[in-house]
Amino acid sequence: MEKKNSFNLSKIISKYSLVIILVVMIVVCSFANENFLQFKNLMNVAKQQSVNILLALGAMLLISAGGLDLAAGSNLALASVVALYAYKAVPSVFLTFLVAIAVAVVCNLISGFMVTKFRTPPFIATLAMQLMARGVALYITQGQNQSGLGENLQVIGQGSTLGIPNSIYIMVVIVLAVIYLTKETKLGRSVFAVGGNEEAANASGINVNAVKMKVYAINGLLTGIAATIWLSRVNSAMPNGGVSYEFDAMIATIVGGTSFSGGVGSAVGTVIGAFIVGFLNNIMNLMGIDSYLQQVVRGVIIGGAVIWDIYFKNRKSSR
Repeated sequence: MEKKNSFNLSKIISKYSLVIILVVMIVVCSFANENFLQFKNLMNVAKQQSVNILLALGAMLLISAGGLDLAAGSNLALASVVALYAYKAVPSVFLTFLVAIAVAVVCNLISGFMVTKFRTPPFIATLAMQLMARGVALYITQGQNQSGLGENLQVIGQGSTLGIPNSIYIMVVIVLAVIYLTKETKLGRSVFAVGGNEEAANASGINVNAVKMKVYAINGLLTGIAATIWLSRVNSAMPNGGVSYEFDAMIATIVGGTSFSGGVGSAVGTVIGAFIVGFLNNIMNLMGIDSYLQQVVRGVIIGGAVIWDIYFKNRKSSR
């Protein structure tokens, strides 16, 4: 009887390990700095993570399908630049979102086309897109930051409703949509099937290339929405902005339990992973830890998460 209870406890701990880690981190951070649990600070972390979570959800879908996106930061910068020019021409927030989404989707479809049509490894295809998108953003702005946001656009990233930043409301809606996509739709199930075993998915009648293209398009959609929020929050379009955002997204995704070898991923886990990393960054800032050392910590996290994933995959396969 004791053995059974012990087994159940270990199963519960394993299932909710991310939640436990997040709660423990919050408790530890609250003791480490008295400002950590202040509502303003928590909302600030959530607002900062709103962009990262959108990019991380796209990364989760791509990695789960056996893909990758190293161009997210560059695509975000290009989308924000073009969206700002569109807003200056026609001051419509809705149009700004549409333009940013369209630019990011086109960039992602080009990456997807290279991957599916020419069998280019996702690493190479998206690395090429990273350089192209950044180059176009720098060319059309001549390397200069672009300002001139109207008040209506600023409300998206800087405004709040009932004391909660507007970007958080957008993030919550997108998170719920991705949860529904992964749990309740045929496409969601196909994503994990393709990432788990591409040949088996193809043999079962799944159009592997079509699934990959759809996932790249969805990633573009999420990147475009993130670009508009980011544009509004930083109050300008920066062609040199968004550097390493793709790595921040991947850290959140992998910490959240997505397997780097594909086939396993979770929207909820990705959100928790983003907040674990976000709270870690926040407490390091509050404690005045050097920004260079913070990069070292982030590198250790992503390296450790990948090693952890490989270790448990090998352990499971050996059984």
